[in-house]
Amino acid sequence: MSIIEFASLGSGSKGNATLVKAEDTIIMIDCGFTVKETEIRLAALGLEASQVSAVLVTHEHGDHIKGAAPFARRYKIPVYMTYGTARAKSLEAHQQLALICSHEPFKVGALSIQPVIVPHDAQEPVQFVVQYHNKRLGVLTDLGSYTPYVVNHYKQCDALLLECNHDLTMLRNGPYPPSLKHRVAGNYGHLNNQQAADFLRQVDQDRLQHLVVSHVSEQNNQVELALDELVQVCAKGRDWIKVAKQDEGFSWLAIN
Repeated sequence: MSIIEFASLGSGSKGNATLVKAEDTIIMIDCGFTVKETEIRLAALGLEASQVSAVLVTHEHGDHIKGAAPFARRYKIPVYMTYGTARAKSLEAHQQLALICSHEPFKVGALSIQPVIVPHDAQEPVQFVVQYHNKRLGVLTDLGSYTPYVVNHYKQCDALLLECNHDLTMLRNGPYPPSLKHRVAGNYGHLNNQQAADFLRQVDQDRLQHLVVSHVSEQNNQVELALDELVQVCAKGRDWIKVAKQDEGFSWLAIN
């Protein structure tokens, strides 16, 4: 019997949402789609929107927070975020708001959640490690670099969603203006393929049941380039690594 299942409604610059469920608890990490689009994508995974227990928001960028407050309001469920994220979007008075401390764990139903502070160009950004009994799912996107603090929280996971946002050569030669290229590649932007591979070297890969490439840029990366880097440090092989796509995310995966 599976202990945790997780899936994605979509991953990328046009919108992000990750689902995690255990027992009768279902959380949505980020909601970067409209309420209608979220409902459609949930239905494709066999869920009704009313089954979602809570929304957790990592930071205030639109591709992560766009639908969070309207979705929480419509379905009368709490939306968890740091004070900095709430303030950045003037959501301090939102009726469903549940403020969290950026470094203290909290619970939603059957799930224990550890926020992890990350370097990103937002007001108080965090990512999340979700735990049920002794099984741990790490969701790690939207950070321009990783710190020993980040590695420490993610090195013992049973499943990992890992950002492979851009290929440095594609970004350098791509259509973005210089200022945006600098922002994406900077220490507070997004992880490139090489950085993701370097991070993967530092986690317990023997424990990993699933590795999912996430938040892949459609302009500045290709999935094959990301996989080229990861397979150099991942002994389990190219076909074992999964990909979270922008249009369809990925379907349910179980951590046993």
